[in-house]
Amino acid sequence: MMSKKVNASKPIRKQKKANGWSFKRIFLVLFLLGFGYLGLEFILLPTGKELKAANTTTTALMQARQREAIREGRAFEIKQSWQPIDQISPNLLRGVLAGEDARFFQHNGFDTVEIQKALEKDWEEGAFVRGASTITQQLAKNLYLSESKNPLRKVKEAAITYYLEKNLGKKRILEVYLNVIEWGDGVFGAEAAAQKYFGKSISQVSVSEAAYLTAMIPNPRTVYNPSKNPKRVAKRQQLILRRMNAVKFPKGW
Repeated sequence: MMSKKVNASKPIRKQKKANGWSFKRIFLVLFLLGFGYLGLEFILLPTGKELKAANTTTTALMQARQREAIREGRAFEIKQSWQPIDQISPNLLRGVLAGEDARFFQHNGFDTVEIQKALEKDWEEGAFVRGASTITQQLAKNLYLSESKNPLRKVKEAAITYYLEKNLGKKRILEVYLNVIEWGDGVFGAEAAAQKYFGKSISQVSVSEAAYLTAMIPNPRTVYNPSKNPKRVAKRQQLILRRMNAVKFPKGW
């Protein structure tokens, strides 16, 4: 009787062990597949090298706006006219740097000073109320990514920002940025914006006009839309005007 009990217990132990190893194997396979997928995602991330010598004709944001218009059943036309940075008014360069990224020439794509301020402000308010994105980070998202708040998207944005800084340099980053960012419904780039709002080329805009265009950048379709919120745009314009004189360009610019 005792020998039968011993023999009967052995298969049970083996079965439990087999089930345990099966679960571990499944977990390991799933982990490796997930890790491999993420690794492939980052290996295939754009690096901006294609922008060294060629101008882009479309961006992720432009494509998103087109899809949005199709869903809403409305017409959508992209207005954009690429201009080399030497044909863009220095007034706008100063305005954009003053309004969007005052330490553009000092950081490597990530402004740690602004990040710290943003974290402190968010902590005080108990919510995400202040952004700290540099021009390079904005460009990374604009060119290649969605507007999703997904944490993985932010990680991708950081990686692409690193590549843009490494491969393009500050002058080219600023040139691409000013030619692709949104300035209203279907309006992309500084030249199209200057033509729409002032009826002139971007090379001819005044200091005040440059500050006005810069004031719209954070959200030109709603919050800083001059048709919907003219007072808000004017208020930010005045703030940017006060900051513009402090903007300095590096030697050899």
